Amino acid sequence: MTADLRRLTSWHADWSGLRVVVLGLSMTGFSVADTLAELGADVLVVTEDAAEEYARLVPVIGARMWEGPLDTVPEELTAHRPDVVVASPGFPPHHPVVTWAREAGVAVWGDIELAWRVRDKVLRADGSPADWVLITGTNGKTTTTQLTATMLVAGGLRAAPCGNIGVPVLDAVRDPAGFDVLVIEVSSHQLWYLGLQDGDDRVSPYASVCLNLAADHLEWHGSFDAYRDAKAVVYQLTRVACVYNKSDVATREMVEDAEVIEGCRAIGFDLGVPGPSDLGVVDGILVDRAFLEERRTNALELTTVAELADAGLAAPHVVANILAAAALARSLDVPPAAIRDALRGFRLDPHRIEVVGVVDGVTWIDDSKATNPHAAASSLQAYPGAVWVLGGLLKGVDIDDLVAARGPGVKAAIVIGVERSTIVAAFARHAPAVPLFEVDHAQTEDVMTEVVALASDVAQDGDVVLLAPAAASFDQFASYSDRGRRFADAVNARMGKDAGDDHDRPSGPVGSG
Repeated sequence: MTADLRRLTSWHADWSGLRVVVLGLSMTGFSVADTLAELGADVLVVTEDAAEEYARLVPVIGARMWEGPLDTVPEELTAHRPDVVVASPGFPPHHPVVTWAREAGVAVWGDIELAWRVRDKVLRADGSPADWVLITGTNGKTTTTQLTATMLVAGGLRAAPCGNIGVPVLDAVRDPAGFDVLVIEVSSHQLWYLGLQDGDDRVSPYASVCLNLAADHLEWHGSFDAYRDAKAVVYQLTRVACVYNKSDVATREMVEDAEVIEGCRAIGFDLGVPGPSDLGVVDGILVDRAFLEERRTNALELTTVAELADAGLAAPHVVANILAAAALARSLDVPPAAIRDALRGFRLDPHRIEVVGVVDGVTWIDDSKATNPHAAASSLQAYPGAVWVLGGLLKGVDIDDLVAARGPGVKAAIVIGVERSTIVAAFARHAPAVPLFEVDHAQTEDVMTEVVALASDVAQDGDVVLLAPAAASFDQFASYSDRGRRFADAVNARMGKDAGDDHDRPSGPVGSG
């Protein structure tokens, strides 16, 4: 008999005997399996491969595992007769197992929906579960999630950043310490799965934001429209504040189209002068005109661009992220003074517009986290006229618009990666006068050494060499952080310095951007 999933909306519901297939055994997949096993469900993990650290724990938690190719649906999966398939976010809508489940009428969840259903495991003093703040966007998600959580903590709230940022939301929900607010970074993949939910207890965040929208992950979603529709799910059933980017019309339209809880407000942000219900910048001062009674005539000062520059946080796209985070924090009544204090101690993660060093007047900057054209465009806006290092896996995204818009303004371009020909052709069309160099080394350890050698020949006193690849790293590197570390190591080796580790290097942009 098929389980009634509508009754499974509490940690304290009877989950025993629920037949579940957990699809994938990464960090997220293991958190799902562990949670469901603890609840008493009958859990089968199905995965193409599994890291030893997770595989050895599957029987320990009381689950079973099948490992093998998933180009077709394995018999072991169908024999389990699952009531629900909980998929890790790496599995696209067209994956054979996902397609089979949907066609067979088996419920398909992501980890976010499961976490919402069991969010009452640990309650606040008033008996309610933690509020949720959802953050998405093509770029800036992780920084904004960290900023928001930091501001909330400075305001006296127990808050945790989690989700796509690296800590599964199910781990945060089950943390016995408990939280007032979970600040959850959600990817477009997770949001696609969240868009499948139905019933009366759908995810209903306290506040939400889509920071920006540009083409990305098209190979996963199948089209830009599908990607956009997935991102828009972040606003559904928001209760208090839908924060959107006034400079990105797509995010405003998402809010206008969203089904929200009555009384929810639309809060805009951008780098311009704010109107009532907005956050923005006036004469170098970041201000709030949304969360005060006299918002039609007054504004609250949050911080200044000069102060942000001192902390390495003044690049334009970082300021925009700060305004978005401040809007979310203000919706939860965090005082402006707490926001200012939080920003004074905040530093960007490694490989996000991180200064590797300044040698002979040339500034070397690692923005390996700029893994798509939209992110790279922001970096190039912060550092016009740079020697631009780009290339890698383009993930089905067209590079033409970025090269047409930013290519003519760079001093030179150094192209790496397996899809170099696409980028080289774009420069030939849109920026033929820009000096262009290709790095065709197949060995990972040689790539950045050659990049730095070429850049050293081109860059002069006052120039910036900017690693902003506009592409994923997995063609030649283990991750974007591996790519960034190798770039920094090559810079330091070229300059005759000990590379050290990430924490030995200064972080943040040069100047105010």
